[in-house]
Amino acid sequence: MRTETETVPFDAHGVAPIPPGSRDCTPREQFWIWAGANLAPINWVLGALGITLGLSLLETLLVVAIGNLFGCAAFGLFNVIGHRTAVNQMVLGRAAFGRRGAVVPGLVQCLLTMAWVGVNTWVVLDLVLAILGKLGVHGGVALEYLVAAVIMIVQLGLALYGFYAIRTFEKYTVPATVLVMAVMTVLALSQAELHWTAGTTEGPAAKVTAITQLMTAIGIGWGLSWLPYSADYSRFVRPSSSSRAVFWSSMLGMYLPTVWLAALGACLASAGTGSDPSTLVIGTFGALAVPVLLLIMHGPVATNILNLYSCSLAALSIGVRAARWKVTLVAGLVASGVLMIFVRADSFAHAFDHWMVSILVWISPWATIVGVDYLVLRRGRLDIAELYAADSAYGNWNKGALLSLAAGLVAGWSWQYGLVPAMQGPLATAMNGTDFSWLSGSLVAGGLYWLVSRQRSAVRVGGVRWESR
Repeated sequence: MRTETETVPFDAHGVAPIPPGSRDCTPREQFWIWAGANLAPINWVLGALGITLGLSLLETLLVVAIGNLFGCAAFGLFNVIGHRTAVNQMVLGRAAFGRRGAVVPGLVQCLLTMAWVGVNTWVVLDLVLAILGKLGVHGGVALEYLVAAVIMIVQLGLALYGFYAIRTFEKYTVPATVLVMAVMTVLALSQAELHWTAGTTEGPAAKVTAITQLMTAIGIGWGLSWLPYSADYSRFVRPSSSSRAVFWSSMLGMYLPTVWLAALGACLASAGTGSDPSTLVIGTFGALAVPVLLLIMHGPVATNILNLYSCSLAALSIGVRAARWKVTLVAGLVASGVLMIFVRADSFAHAFDHWMVSILVWISPWATIVGVDYLVLRRGRLDIAELYAADSAYGNWNKGALLSLAAGLVAGWSWQYGLVPAMQGPLATAMNGTDFSWLSGSLVAGGLYWLVSRQRSAVRVGGVRWESR
């Protein structure tokens, strides 16, 4: 029988392949990790976006349910790649971009994850203070800093301890959170009068625009936004687990809570209840809001521990030489500084949040290049040792991949209709605000990379001849 210390060991792993003896995670535990990260108030706020854009409740639910089938399926596939290789996501990118070329997306991932921790914690802080205020608890700036410090300490502590602590945290807290969210859903919907077909869009063009924007925000785009994180956690799954089990556990762990909460947000917005989480909690639970509040905080905290952990892996992948926990500590301190700026400048925080959502346009072209390289060109075969070799057979710089990424970024931006003017591309603007950024970026980057890769000569990796076909 395992002791408690054996159950939650310290994670001393960096970006080297996880040895078989350390891969003891089950597919079910992967499900809890991703479900926990997506049981967050932001998902029902994004679900309410469909109603705000003028779609009917039925149309919103269809976009969310169908769109996430594709986005979460891609996420499940990337988890399978991590399970098969036992390598984290940014190192896997070296096969496509080259050992040095992979520094470019690795650096982007490192910076974005630190920024997301600050953004997400600020969102949680705003929620907590709103609910405490409605319960009669006020403390001004001092209370803000106290709550922020508690949240950051919890997040950072789990991320410092590493994967095994994250897995255990999610395994035991997510089921309780699911139960409370189920009760909240029943009580909230029992008080709401739903309007299934009422929408405010005028004409087919306006409806298409609304559908594309919702599809990017909480449809296909939501699952795609998690692709840079996927293999960081599936690399710990037992080698004996089947690829099918890994796919479905990670896919459903992302899909079920995302669609559930987005549907709840859409229903509440359609009924005129509103989408503000604090209003919903107080109005539904009254005096029980405090224990419910602790569970609602779980989702954003669960998201941030993944951000902090993946940030450290991205930093190690680009060449930072330090223990993983030390890099995580630095990332947490930087994120804390970002949070303090947000606390002092609320308007800047809102603008930065909108900008962060917009720049996720880089993920779809990057992910398509990595997917085409692994699934199409290399047919699921990699020489793992060469990913780490100083004189790697995959080369230092794959100019074709970097060129394809740049072209995909331009294509994605051209058809993106973000919340800030700088991220509203000319094609999106000309087409009445439609947002096909994820599709245009993927097609251009993936198609161009496939074309240029076909022209490369065959390379030898570990004695095996690989053909770029």
